[in-house]
Amino acid sequence: MTKHLMLGIAALALSAGLAHAQDLKFAPGSDADKFDWASYDQFKNDTDLSGETLTITGPWTGNDKALFESVLAYFSAATGAKVNYSGSESFEQDIVIAAKAGTPPNIAVFPQPGLASDMAKQGYLTAMPDGTGDWIKNNYAAGKSWEDLSTYKGKDGENHTFTFPFKADLKSLVWYVPENFKEAGYKVPETMEDLKALTEQIKADGGTPWCIGLGSGAATGWPATDWVEDFMLRTQSPETYDDWVTNKLKFNDPKVVEAIKDYGWFAKTPGFAEGGEQAVATTDFRDSPKGLFDFPPKCYMHKQASFIPTFFPDGTKVGQDVNFFYFPSYASKDLGKPVLGAGTMFGITKDSKAAEAFVKFLETPIASEIWMAQSGFLTPNKNVNPAAFANDVQRHMNSILLDATTFRFDGSDQMPGEIGTDAFWKAMVAYTTGDETAQEAADAVQKRWDSIQK
Repeated sequence: MTKHLMLGIAALALSAGLAHAQDLKFAPGSDADKFDWASYDQFKNDTDLSGETLTITGPWTGNDKALFESVLAYFSAATGAKVNYSGSESFEQDIVIAAKAGTPPNIAVFPQPGLASDMAKQGYLTAMPDGTGDWIKNNYAAGKSWEDLSTYKGKDGENHTFTFPFKADLKSLVWYVPENFKEAGYKVPETMEDLKALTEQIKADGGTPWCIGLGSGAATGWPATDWVEDFMLRTQSPETYDDWVTNKLKFNDPKVVEAIKDYGWFAKTPGFAEGGEQAVATTDFRDSPKGLFDFPPKCYMHKQASFIPTFFPDGTKVGQDVNFFYFPSYASKDLGKPVLGAGTMFGITKDSKAAEAFVKFLETPIASEIWMAQSGFLTPNKNVNPAAFANDVQRHMNSILLDATTFRFDGSDQMPGEIGTDAFWKAMVAYTTGDETAQEAADAVQKRWDSIQK
């Protein structure tokens, strides 16, 4: 059916329009100071997919599924397409099985680039529409980083833009209690040199600067890998970081060993971390921030990703009782403001007119703003309206993402499983407890990497 309906069925069109409007979280045209409805209207006028069906599979379940479907409702309302989304906690296994069986969805939502890259190489992904890579580079903060993260070799051996990054998460954060800082006269550090000086000052004043916990059951050690990854980005170029992730730069290279030692300066220096190095190695990461909230405080700072408030004491208000700041870069190094994080990336696993139109929809500010206005959404898209965020906390977090000059995914998540989710974790625990030196820990990981490459 065309968009220009005949006058004779105007009443039917009005009824259908009202039915669509009831499905939309925010009525088009409302809160014009928050939402870019012009981008929605333009996309709607340019795109007719009446009678088409778009299938999408991804890792979002529960509340995230509901939030994503609230965005999909606008795509459906604008185009007339029917959209079916299926979320699964075993997405990584399911999408590979579906692709090999020849029954993939039109769109797959990848939680990290490693799997997408593998599927592109095997010929299971279709390259993004022409110009998508340039759009990402020009419209995302640290755009070249995001373009690179979306570019892989296809079955033809050539590089193509295969994914569209959409929802981001932050890891380069330090949490603190503003009231504790105020009473002690401490200021939020703006450089790594300032952060180290503050760490030494807190100890000199009789306090403990940091709460750090590596415990996580079978995954014990992973929080330390985030520290090392952040220091790799603050001491080396993004290209060197990428080479390290692929083992082109060996894990026991002096550059990596120094990043491990940088983590050790905070975690192993006597008096810097609550309980000392043994407690750091064994304290569950979910319990480790609790010292921030004791009186007097058992620690003043805690480095962890944007999800950690889930484990703060009940009733804690982020932005009031506790706040965060960017894990700063070195003023003495010309490496800008790198950010470590994660995110989701859309890939076309079964090409169609609707699939390519959906990628174009993701470029519109409104596609992000609908999720922003609800909960748990960060984006590097420079075109969105910050006023759309549901609260100041999300707005502040996103400003860190927009200020980034480099963005990189969690390195261990991109390494082979035997390395990133085993050898690296174990080596960091051994180093933290003093069972191994930084060099010995790095040597152990490289030895394991060599063994799986034979």
